[in-house]
This record gives sequence, structure tokens and C-alpha cells, in this order.
Amino acid sequence: MLGRRLYTTAARFVTSAKPTNGFVGAIGNTPLMRINSLSNETGCEILGKAEFMNPGGSVKDRAALFVVEDAERRGLIQSGGTIVEGTAGNTGIGLAHVCRAKGYKCIIYMPNTQSQEKIDLLKMLGADVRPVPAVAFDNPENYNHQARRCAELLENAVWTNQFDNTANRQAHIETTGPEIWAQTGGKIDGFTCATGTAGTFAGTTRFLKDVSGGRVKSFAADPPGSIIYSYIKSRGKEMIRGGSSITEGIGQGRITENLRPDIHLVDDALKIPDSDTIRMLYRLLDEEGIYLGASSALNVAAAYEMAKMMGPGNTIVTILCDGAYRYQSRLFSKKWLESKELVGAIPEHLKKYIVLA
Repeated sequence: MLGRRLYTTAARFVTSAKPTNGFVGAIGNTPLMRINSLSNETGCEILGKAEFMNPGGSVKDRAALFVVEDAERRGLIQSGGTIVEGTAGNTGIGLAHVCRAKGYKCIIYMPNTQSQEKIDLLKMLGADVRPVPAVAFDNPENYNHQARRCAELLENAVWTNQFDNTANRQAHIETTGPEIWAQTGGKIDGFTCATGTAGTFAGTTRFLKDVSGGRVKSFAADPPGSIIYSYIKSRGKEMIRGGSSITEGIGQGRITENLRPDIHLVDDALKIPDSDTIRMLYRLLDEEGIYLGASSALNVAAAYEMAKMMGPGNTIVTILCDGAYRYQSRLFSKKWLESKELVGAIPEHLKKYIVLA
């Protein structure tokens, strides 16, 4: 009798899915988590897609797989070739994983402003990491342009061009959007997240708009220093880029080709200051036990604002991009937080989590 009870209990935690085909087969099908404290406070269901549970640790695993397989289908790369990309970190990490799994070499150009944790992880994954000065996209020395030129000089190499390669957006039309729709049983009223390449935001928005007949609202979340908020609010008349943000890998100074086809589907935009982002990051750790990076915290802060705007009874979904372990030397450092004038944004009862000097 005891054995039967144990079997029944264990069966509750066993998925019916078969073993995956290695690393690439494990990408996607991430859980959808209820953010209990915010849901109870707002009277909405605020749900986060736990993309930090992808095998490479972030939402960018999806785009990495799709851009590589797109290059393979188009005959742009053959066995033993080299993948080159310009990335602020997570796409590079996803690409490094996928390249190891598929037998490709990987070269990553990235702004020298990124966290040391990301750089170290890329190197541990065998990537050739080339940090370069952070300059605007219209500067020929921008990390994306340097990546393109590098690929052009190599044999059997491809620049995957994550910002304007719409295979990135397609990853979310085919996977993220359908997963969210299935996990909510179609009972979703709003979607929000930030944009970098805009693949996640645009692809998920496109699917949810199409499948719901336009019913699901889509709000772009934007950090300081990005033009997306002003562009959407002004209906394309303004591109105001002022200030800077602690977030990495999100915010944009232009409309990427991943966003361009679907920008007319966006209903509104939310500007999330760094003070709200850091406060939400610490609150989620304390109240939910979720250890998230700053871009994820910004997304949750946007979902919280969207829920308050739409009112009780609505279901809002956002993206939990990655975990805080890729940024912990900054986000939990008193010295770093003081340098960004953010210590005051963290409530007193949460300052106990500032454990690094």
C-alpha cells in the first residue's frame, strides 16, 4: 500500500514528455509562473514565462537556435564553420551552447560595458569573445558592424545578425506565443516585455494578436535611454533617446527589422525607470523567491503597471528573461548601487539582500 502511494505521489511530478534530443531539444516549453504577491495585490493574474529555465539560462536560447538553423537551411554554413554575432550577452551565450552542440566555432563581439559574469561564461563555453567600445549603431565601429565584417573575412562563416534577422522573430511566432496561449488556455488579456532585438516582443505579439483576433493587448516596456517608448507614444513621429539604464540587452536606438513588420500591432508603451526595476528585482526575491536579472524585473514592473491600468480580472503575461546570477556582482553590490544612486530606491526591509561590498 505504501509503495502504491509513493508511486502515485511521484507520478504527479513526472512529465509525460520523452527525453529531449540533446541541448537543442530542451529549448522552449518553459513554465508559466504566477507572480502571487502582485496578482493578489492587483486582482489580476500576473504571469511570468520562466525563460531562465531554458537549458542555456535565458530566452535567447530560442533565437540562437532559430538563427543557426535558418543559416543551415539556406546553405550559409557547413560542418565545422563559424558563427559570428554581435550581442550584449545572452544571445551570445545561447549561440555558444548551440554551436558546441552542433560542432560550430563561435565568435562574439560585445560592448565592453557588459557584466564580467557574461564574458566569463562565454569564454567557458569556448567562444572567442571580443569586447569592443560601446558606440551607437550608426558608428561603423559598433559591435554589430564589427561582427559582420569579421564574418565576411572568414571562410565558411556566417553573421547571424540577430537584430535584423527575422528568424529571431519567427522563433517566438512558432514557440513562445503558442506556448503562452496553450498555458493560459487562451485566457490572456495583455502581454508586455521590453525590446532589444525585439524578436521576443514582436514575435509573441504577432502570434497572440492573430490567434485572439486582436483581443490581446500588447504594451512595449522600455528602459531609460531607449527610443521605443517615444516612438510608439508619438506614433512614429519622435525617437527621443535620453539617459541610460542599468539593464543589459534591452532598449533600442532604432526600429529593428524584427519589430518593423509588427509595430502597428503595439497598443501602448510603458517607460520603466531604473528605480522601479531595482525595487521590483528585490521585491521578487523577497516575496516570491525568484532570483531575476534586471531586464526580467523591468518586465515584471511593466506587467504590474499594465495590470493596474487594465484593472482587476485581467490576465497579464510577461517574460522572465534570465536569472540574476549573470549580474550578481553588480545588482547586489552596495558600491555599485550607490554609484547608480539606486540604494534609496530599495525599501529598508529589502536592503538585507545587498550582501556584496
